[in-house]
Amino acid sequence: MPTLSKMTCVEDFRRLAERRVPRMFYDYADSGSWTESTYRSNETDFHKLKFRQRVACDIEKRSLHSKMIGIDVSMPVALAPTGLTGMQHADGEILAAKAAEKFGIPFTLSTMSVCSIEDIAAHTSRPFWFQLYVMRDRDFMERLIDRAKAARCSALVLTLDLQVLGQRHKDIKNGLSTPPKPTLINLINLATKPRWCLNMLGTKRRSFGNIVGHAKGVSDLSSLSSWTAEQFDPSLCWEDIEWIKNRWGGKLILKGVMDAEDARLAVDSGADALIVSNHGGRQLDGAPSSISALPAIAQAAGNDIEVWMDGGIRSGQDVLKAVALGAKGTMIGRAFLYALGAMGEEGVTRCLQLMANELDVTMAFCGRTDIADVDRSILLNGNIFD
Repeated sequence: MPTLSKMTCVEDFRRLAERRVPRMFYDYADSGSWTESTYRSNETDFHKLKFRQRVACDIEKRSLHSKMIGIDVSMPVALAPTGLTGMQHADGEILAAKAAEKFGIPFTLSTMSVCSIEDIAAHTSRPFWFQLYVMRDRDFMERLIDRAKAARCSALVLTLDLQVLGQRHKDIKNGLSTPPKPTLINLINLATKPRWCLNMLGTKRRSFGNIVGHAKGVSDLSSLSSWTAEQFDPSLCWEDIEWIKNRWGGKLILKGVMDAEDARLAVDSGADALIVSNHGGRQLDGAPSSISALPAIAQAAGNDIEVWMDGGIRSGQDVLKAVALGAKGTMIGRAFLYALGAMGEEGVTRCLQLMANELDVTMAFCGRTDIADVDRSILLNGNIFD
């Protein structure tokens, strides 16, 4: 039986989650679109970056503390918005939010979450962030924004790269739905996941908590793809961001920027931060990895907006590489999902501890003591993506 003390890296959690989480939900987290080339390069491109190891430096006192949009964080990491988190583990969004709060980093709730905005607010004491999609039903969007305000969310994360849905072959083949449809193949798979089933029996949260009972005419919603096809708005343009910013009135973060020209448009929009992100390789297959796109976007944005990145981060070393290439913050999705599916809240806490330790020790080997002083000079080949 695996124990927390024997979980030494994110890959340990991934292997355990693959055994414990039903196939359709594990595949939802651990897959990309089309050939999955971008999904794979998100991770492998980090391996191309090498550190400069320094010696005989005074590294006794070290600090990972930073700020993301003015918020103190214990390390420059936030939990990314991930759909169906509550299907990786019962009440998954609540558990992940509690782990993030205790660790001192932000948690971001997805519009397509299983637990609702109100659920997270009821189970946490610090403000969290809410992620929003642009939908055809503007009245519903306004109500979502107002609900986030009422829940004291301290930032709105607006996703820009899901106007249409990328073709995700595994989700199609698995017939992804929540809860799972009682087909023979699903029932057979669920029979091999007794821990997951037992936990699910203990909660009533099994559908899209932010949508069911809130969107007009929606009393039941099982398919993510059908809702996306009907409601996500392909006419989204930069003018819509001004409307959202005015309606929200608080900190605004734009997620899904992969081009330097779009980075300047993000600056012009008045947003507080942008996230270099290709949606974890789940949208445009054949797009570059997030880490390879980061340097040009950071240069284009300059100091006019905070630049963060997500995609492919599996360790604290990856976080350090992103910071070295210009990211003021990072977001992790799959890394915490694996830990959540494997071991619930304790798994997420352990995952964050491991990443913080990896970040701290690697920074020390590079001769730095404060994350704020990390730059491209810690990399042996810092201009590899230029």
